Amino acid sequence: MSSRNRLVVPDAKAALEIMKFEIAQELGIQLPQDGYYGHMTTREIGSIGGYITKRLVALGQQQLMNRF
Repeated sequence: MSSRNRLVVPDAKAALEIMKFEIAQELGIQLPQDGYYGHMTTREIGSIGGYITKRLVALGQQQLMNRF
């Protein structure tokens, strides 16, 4: 079964990866270098995802405000 999740802007993947590492560092969470997240807690992963979402929403709101 193939994934139905597709990036609207494929070049954004690298930027999201950078953001993930920045946020993890800010939260004091060590991300595994091998890319296997199985040893991390749901709380750690959820915190990173939540902060990514907050930051993306803030960036979107800022862009909208700059239009008007």
